Amino acid sequence: MWNYRYLARIDFRFIPIIILLLFISLLIVSAFSIESNQESIEGTFFTPIVKQQLRWFALGTVVFFLCAGFDYNKLREWTWIFYVLILLMLTGLFFTDSIQRVHRWYRIPFLNMSFQPSEYAKLVVVITLSWFLERRQGKTNTWTTAACGGLISGVPFLLILKQPDLGTALVLFPITLVMFYFGGVKPIVIKIMTWLGSIALIVVAMIFLGIISHEDIRPYATLFLKDYQFDRLNPHTHHQTAAISAISLGGLTGQGWRTAEYTGGGWLPMAYTDSVFAAFGESFGLLGLLVLLFLFYTLIYLGFQVSAVASNQFGRLLSAGISVYFAMHVLINTGMMSGFLPITGVPLILVTYGGSSILSTMIALGILQSIYSRRFMF
Repeated sequence: MWNYRYLARIDFRFIPIIILLLFISLLIVSAFSIESNQESIEGTFFTPIVKQQLRWFALGTVVFFLCAGFDYNKLREWTWIFYVLILLMLTGLFFTDSIQRVHRWYRIPFLNMSFQPSEYAKLVVVITLSWFLERRQGKTNTWTTAACGGLISGVPFLLILKQPDLGTALVLFPITLVMFYFGGVKPIVIKIMTWLGSIALIVVAMIFLGIISHEDIRPYATLFLKDYQFDRLNPHTHHQTAAISAISLGGLTGQGWRTAEYTGGGWLPMAYTDSVFAAFGESFGLLGLLVLLFLFYTLIYLGFQVSAVASNQFGRLLSAGISVYFAMHVLINTGMMSGFLPITGVPLILVTYGGSSILSTMIALGILQSIYSRRFMF
């Protein structure tokens, strides 16, 4: 089941990219995690938040190599166990005390940490859809397959939406669409999903580009959206304006590490969590952002290469789903920080501060390596 010999067969091109992204995360967390009462540690790189992030990285590294050596084919046997467990975890959130007025985290007091099931739910949905679509080979071009596949992703979608966590829930839509495409689901279903997604994206983009007035469509949008959900579509919120300002202030080369006055002054909310892309942009400018985007592009490209060489349908679907999962996090986070999409709290993988995001991403990367290292198995 777990064999250390397969660690020598992984795609080592992933390793420097992961290390560079983790280093960028530490740079931003270190620069903007100093509170006003922490002047005494300003000269050090290792702030308390950096140390916590390092712990997550260390645990993530262990998990990465455990998953890389683990035979991903065994996931088929545990798929429904994972799926039922994640549904129970997502449901159980509504019976716990809210944190920051939402039901997204379990607080674990004795470890002084929080656990966010929705971050793992995305990966579990990818695994479950991969298993299901492989099982339905030869029958994928049916309405039954489309309906059951939609239900697999739809139940977690609704539970995450109820938390409320619109951004995380919406990530499941393109994941499902791409996996349906790779899995050979009925073409009309893929066309309908593509049109629905495209229309929604175009409308949102038109609002944020000023082509459609935010207030003019309120009477229609609030027929199916709550007021607080619709308010997130306002392109002129403080957070949205602050993110765009931070990126523009960075110019071509940036203001430098720990010398970004706008973000360092506290004007940019959640600088080392949701807004890490904008904070990095002010510090290292357009050139820095291009390097960061190139690293993400390479990571996603290599992920799809794994899908191309996978030895079976389960591996192909699994790696494609994971690659789309990465791509959507990057596209949504950078889009909302650049003023093209509403700010919904989707983390920038491997860069945003947070244990659940780091661990779920490292698990996914480890599974990719497991698929790659077993690409010649028949």
